[in-house]
Amino acid sequence: MFSDLIQLLKTFTFRKTGNLVSLALSYHLSKLFQKNLHWGKPFAFSVEPTTHCNLHCLECPSGQRLFSRPTGNMSQEVFQQFLNQVKHHCNYLTLYFQGEPYLNPHFFSFVKQAHKAKIYVATSTNAHFLTPEYAYKTVESGLNRIILSLDGTDAQSYEMYRKGGDFGKVMEGIRNLVSAKKKAGKTTPQIILQFIVFKHNQHQIPDIQKLAKKLGVDKLELKSPQIYRQEEITDLQSNITHYQRYRQMSDGSYTTRKPLQNNCWRMWSSCVITWDGDTVPCCFDKDADLKMGNILKTPFAELWNSDKYNDFRRQILQNRSQIEICRNCTE
Repeated sequence: MFSDLIQLLKTFTFRKTGNLVSLALSYHLSKLFQKNLHWGKPFAFSVEPTTHCNLHCLECPSGQRLFSRPTGNMSQEVFQQFLNQVKHHCNYLTLYFQGEPYLNPHFFSFVKQAHKAKIYVATSTNAHFLTPEYAYKTVESGLNRIILSLDGTDAQSYEMYRKGGDFGKVMEGIRNLVSAKKKAGKTTPQIILQFIVFKHNQHQIPDIQKLAKKLGVDKLELKSPQIYRQEEITDLQSNITHYQRYRQMSDGSYTTRKPLQNNCWRMWSSCVITWDGDTVPCCFDKDADLKMGNILKTPFAELWNSDKYNDFRRQILQNRSQIEICRNCTE
């Protein structure tokens, strides 16, 4: 939406604009010469409010309680440390990585602090906690964008993947948020309904399109699922080619349909901060295996330009297919 673009453009200062130009220039030169050239600091971050979740979604490490790393909620102190270190070059903040962000009691405080720092703030939720009170707080917090997950147009279809979910509660939450936004007379947050297309719900695409209009959300997004257990791909992946992330090889294994290129804009433009302050290079590193350091122990600027981070970027440019987290990526 045009109004959403305006909200993002408002975050740009002369300093932030110069930073983005430096990032883009160094990235394209790195692609051209296949050499790690890196100027500027990331303009986008994903921050993890919590690793906890109320659902048990089939392919989600948070939902399946599969983390080997520590779990918990981000504290006010950690978030403030993060914000102080990045606010002069950060334009876009996603308050979501793993877990359900509304389970962190400081969630609205995080949004307000980032909004005050002139940062565009987005989040993603399973929409189970959007009571009238929380819907109102969401609208008043300054949040710019919210993704609401709804992978079915009836309880049976929805709960096939969203184990432990309540279709009726999600529908009520969506209506509460749309109503709160209308009552406040605001254009934000942009409300995006996200429908992951599986084999069991692909027949409902026309229905979700009608439902999105009826609910009054701003946008509907249909996307393909990330599937980590290869034995589950046949059962879960849609038969519709457009929504297939994977293709089967001659030996029966699966790989991404889109061939991996030896470059990645994310390694130049963004990164992830876990609930306890660890810096990891990408949202596909869900268990934080590739820690670059911790912002509570080392300033982020040092981590971003460290030998460890630069060695990883060189590996991306040389042979990305050998990096485990890249094998499920559509970048």
